[in-house]
Amino acid sequence: MKRWPTKPLGDVCAINPKLAASERPAAGAEVTFVPMAAVDEVSGTIVRPERRRYSEVAKGYTPFREKDVLFAKITPCMQNGKAAIARNLCAGLGFGSTEFHVLRPCSDLLPQWVFAFIRQPPFRSAAEASFTGSAGQQRVPADFLKKFPIPVPPLAEQERIVELLDEADEFRKLRAKAYRRTATLIPALFREMFGDPVKNPNGWPKSCLGECCELINGAAFKATDWNGVGLPIIRIQNLNEPTKAFNYTSKHLPEKFRVRPGDILLSWSGTPGTSFGCFRWDGPEGWLNQHIFNVKLATDLDGEFFIHSVNARLNELIAKAHGGVGLQHVTKGVLDSVELLIPPLLMQKQFADRVNEIRRLEAGQAASRLRLEALFQSLLHRAFNGEL
Repeated sequence: MKRWPTKPLGDVCAINPKLAASERPAAGAEVTFVPMAAVDEVSGTIVRPERRRYSEVAKGYTPFREKDVLFAKITPCMQNGKAAIARNLCAGLGFGSTEFHVLRPCSDLLPQWVFAFIRQPPFRSAAEASFTGSAGQQRVPADFLKKFPIPVPPLAEQERIVELLDEADEFRKLRAKAYRRTATLIPALFREMFGDPVKNPNGWPKSCLGECCELINGAAFKATDWNGVGLPIIRIQNLNEPTKAFNYTSKHLPEKFRVRPGDILLSWSGTPGTSFGCFRWDGPEGWLNQHIFNVKLATDLDGEFFIHSVNARLNELIAKAHGGVGLQHVTKGVLDSVELLIPPLLMQKQFADRVNEIRRLEAGQAASRLRLEALFQSLLHRAFNGEL
């Protein structure tokens, strides 16, 4: 086992470097803008960068340069692994959420080495233990980064190990890509069996959503309710990824706010394409947040059919939504008025059976992803302990 020297991150990286006066572009110049939602925690890349004028982001945002390492400092983004190397920035300059720490490696470290290091579970666990701030708004302080030791092998050794890690990471990305492709099968199946839900080519009867089900809204929680014990609070962040970090509360609420595995949840607030829409809850029992409805269906509707009927109308719902860029809100009145097709129950059941087949395929892929993730984390551990 090799024993590489270690140095505090603050000695080998500039932590949250300021933008020098000589680096400031003209007010109307375009720069890359990276909100927190633009960083994909699975691939560790910036997947949805934006372009803004420098005058729009000069104040109140975090500056960074090409090849800087971005690290989410706020819960739960930090625990979920949001981090990325800044690449392909407009004019080599970017600005992002104030919830990013920026690490700029010196000549002794590769950005890829720093990036791999901060994505390790032991590092994130230590970062979580350093949190400061109130419940729900906790952050990793910059001093934690400055003092945390990182192995510093020779650059040639870093390059060799990074190449091995990149190869392993590519397998993870390919598996994730296959998983995303499988996720498109169900919407395609819905359209094949039932056609366009707006045009209704089969002439099936329709019913408004408000007549098909009861929508039970979740409870409002204050930051002081998040005390780390008790049951998890099911928020819009958890809908697509039930394993994402939860906030917990010991507060006792009426039973109508309780969520159980298998419940159908309808988010009326969120980001289109991610947390906005209808979901079957596969996570743990918990309490429902106010931005989500628990759906209680009429007896002549199959749950899977209902979920995908609603999601087939998302573009229509988003068009009627209000709110800022990214986060959208749809009123209960708008939801109640959405017209859903009501095909024969037997056909709905056939659709559900085929969905279950696809779900089994997804489960197999998910198990494969977990095995690849375990292998990758083992490689990370060995890499930073000088065992590769």
